[in-house]
Parts: sequence; C-alpha cells; structure tokens
Amino acid sequence: MANQRKVKWGVLGAANIALKKVIPAMQQSEWSEVTGIASRDLKKAQEAARSLGIAKAYGSYEELLADPEIEAIYNPLPNHLHVLWSIKAAEAGKHVLCEKPLSMTVAEAKTLLAAQKRAGVKMGEAFMVRTHPQWLRARELVQARKIGELKAISGAFSYFNRDPANVRNMADIGGGAMMDIGCYPITTSRFIFGEEPTRVVGLIEKDPDFKTDRLASAILDFPSGPTTFTCSTQMVHYQRMQIFGTKGRIEIEIPFNAPLDKETRIFIDDGRDVHGSGIVTETIPLTNQYTIQGDVFSRAVLGLGDVPVSIEDGIANMAVIEAVFRSANSGAWERP
Repeated sequence: MANQRKVKWGVLGAANIALKKVIPAMQQSEWSEVTGIASRDLKKAQEAARSLGIAKAYGSYEELLADPEIEAIYNPLPNHLHVLWSIKAAEAGKHVLCEKPLSMTVAEAKTLLAAQKRAGVKMGEAFMVRTHPQWLRARELVQARKIGELKAISGAFSYFNRDPANVRNMADIGGGAMMDIGCYPITTSRFIFGEEPTRVVGLIEKDPDFKTDRLASAILDFPSGPTTFTCSTQMVHYQRMQIFGTKGRIEIEIPFNAPLDKETRIFIDDGRDVHGSGIVTETIPLTNQYTIQGDVFSRAVLGLGDVPVSIEDGIANMAVIEAVFRSANSGAWERP
C-alpha cells in the first residue's frame, strides 16, 4: 500500500453538506484527497479552503474545471444545477460524483449518460447510504433468507424546516420532500428488492406559500412486494426503515443520517411475539458513510471497482420520483 495513489478531488460550490459533512469525511479517506474548492465568490472559496485546509481556492467553477491537477469533481450544487455542471465537468475530462437527486427530470438525467459516454469518464450519484455497512448487511440478511421470503418494506423520513431562504423550500430549483428525502426510501427499496417497481401511487400535500411538496406518501409496487413510505419537510424529526419477510423482520434504526459519534444498529426480529422478545440487535461499528462513498468512487476512478450508484441507477430512481408526482396529479397508478 506504500505506493498507493490518492485521487485528487475538486468541489463545486461551498454547500453546507460539502463543508460540514463530505469534505471532512473525504479528508479521512485512504483513496481521496480534496485538493480544491470553487465558489462564484472567491472570498467564500478562500475561507472554506482555509478553514478546511484545502490547498487551492477558485473564484469560478470554470477555473476549477480547467485545472489539470483535479481528477474528480464532487458536485453538491442546488438540484437544478446538478446536470449542467456535471456535464461541464465531464467535458473537462473530470470524473463526477453528483449529489442526489441526480437531476430535476428523467429526460435531463439521460443527458448525463450521453455526456459520460462522450467524455469516457466515471460518473455516479452520491447516495452514501448505498455503501454504508448497515445497508450492505441488511441486504445480505435478506438474500440469505434470514427473514424468510421478502414481502414488504415500509419507512418514514421527516424533519421540520419552514425557512423560506432554504433551497429545500424553493419549488423552482427542485425543493420539496420527495426530491430531498423521499429519494432515500426509493433507492434503498430498489437496493433491497433488487428490482424496479412496475407501478407507483402517490399522495402529495403542498405548502401553500412555497408550493413545494411538504408531505408525500407513496406505494411502490415491486414484483416481489410493496414499499410504502411517508416523507415530510414539515413533520417531527424522524427516520426508520422496516423490511418484512414471511419469517421475520429487519428494522434499521437510523437508516439515512447515520451518526458519526455512535454505532448504528439493525434489529432482526424472528416475530415470536409482539413484545420483541425475539429481537437480536446487530451493532455496526462506527463509520463515516461519506468517507466510504469517497473511497469507493476513488477506487472506481483508479480502475479498482465499480461506481457504487451509476448514472443508469440514478435515472431509474428519478423515474420513480417522477411517477409519484404524476400519480399525485392523476390520482391513478403510474408506471415509472
């Protein structure tokens, strides 16, 4: 491992998720080195670089993309800028890890696929949950038929935020519950079932001021069974996912925002009674899912594995999100 090379990363913009979560995590990484950060405000980029110990700061995204030293780009810009800047990065010969959701529409996401093929670079969607050991373990238990035959998945994900200045509350740039957090129960259900839903139904309540979906519920009909979930940007702070089989149940305690200061737990219940006397707790050692995500993507850049969540996978996830919105309007089942 002595001669192991780290992939040099550049970050587009000074988004909170980048500064607080992703960059510090990638700085702990074996395979990634955050070399540069760009903002349209040079001072902002310099401040971020100084506080995080990043070597280079750029006063424009173009300047970062023009730097031959940067090999891979992390794109945490607001949702409506994901595709535009991911394509520009690919055209500049950079590999791209783009924050979720990949795009605003399926049609837009498909343009990423064409750009990736033209440029011959690696591109992926930043669903850090998909490489977290707790989800890999849950899938392993399901595949080993630890809970019998997989029959259904159910989940909830919510927080409360009515700040009009927050991008999650701006409808025109991809705000709302489905795009921000509903995408998680969708991607994890597709991951656990190992299938795509054939039809979906959605119910949406919109915020009267922001016009964003503040409460969304959906049923996804997979060949092997349904997923039902509710997500909200104006509800109690909560998250949980449950996986049901013919002989048992798996519960993931903190499925999406896995903490950095404590271990995560999955509960495996053999269903012997409703009091939970048949529950076995598996503790997943302390880990940073953003560090793992960066490492797995960097290894893919170096030809040492696959991109964990491909553009094709991102398009399939977007197709489900789009179908939920269509169903909420039509009042009928819709096909992704």
